[in-house]
Amino acid sequence: MSLLPPPTSPAAGWYVDPWTGGRRYWDGRAWVGTPLPPVSVISPASTREAHPSLPIWAAIGALGILTLSLVVGKIVTDLVVDRGWPLLVYILIATVVSYGPSIVWGFYVRRRWGAGSFAALGWRFRWTDLGWGPVVWLCAIVVQACLAVLILLTGIPFESNIDSGGPDASDRAYVVALLVAAVIAAPVIEELVFRGLVMRGFLSSMHAAIAIPLQGVLFGMAHFDPVRGVGNIGLVIVLSGVGVVLGAAAFWLRRLGPVVLAHAIVNGVALTIALTGWLDDVENPFESVVAAIGVLSALVG
Repeated sequence: MSLLPPPTSPAAGWYVDPWTGGRRYWDGRAWVGTPLPPVSVISPASTREAHPSLPIWAAIGALGILTLSLVVGKIVTDLVVDRGWPLLVYILIATVVSYGPSIVWGFYVRRRWGAGSFAALGWRFRWTDLGWGPVVWLCAIVVQACLAVLILLTGIPFESNIDSGGPDASDRAYVVALLVAAVIAAPVIEELVFRGLVMRGFLSSMHAAIAIPLQGVLFGMAHFDPVRGVGNIGLVIVLSGVGVVLGAAAFWLRRLGPVVLAHAIVNGVALTIALTGWLDDVENPFESVVAAIGVLSALVG
């Protein structure tokens, strides 16, 4: 017996199964039991990655700069409104003064905390966003409808910021400039600020269940017009709901592409209604929304 060669099989233990690539126990002579999945499969890959965040100062700076620039933009517009310039000029002035500083802050955050990439702010797009955008918009419409019912039932005052006479649709240059400002500039800059800088800054200091609603409320409050006073309360409530939906979508999808598109659709629909005068004879535009809900409910029933 002492002349027999030493055993050549590996010692007992866990090894890679040569047939499945998983892990299986070798008892020193044969494989035992059912192979386990590969390590890459049983690793916690199914757990969702943590949402990227930015320092809270990115959010505070974005809110402060946007608030100040909106106030300055309002003041500058009021100062030059009587000069008789084309409406296109006023739109360009208001857009540059109101949103320009936020763009500068976004570039600073990108360089200071984003490693030189706007992806750190969520600025990423995919072809699938063309499908996600309308889905997010539909979710926002549902929330708007629910809030419309609340506003009508409670008698909360509602006055849109474009109610006074509506835009002048006869000036083509004005209409084009207004569409560019409302459907391109506003969605891009506001999403970069609220869902990119503000929400991601909040996420570094608070739970998503707080950060998402809070940024939504701040988004609604950013559209408050002091001149209209309490008449803007309903508008702030509705836009806060929209802001929460957009924030939840940006959080879940981890990028701003779909919410920028959804925001553009929201503004585009609202501006189209204003330009066409579709609701000029309606005392409260939410009455049409509630009526439409009633018709759809009857059809479904």
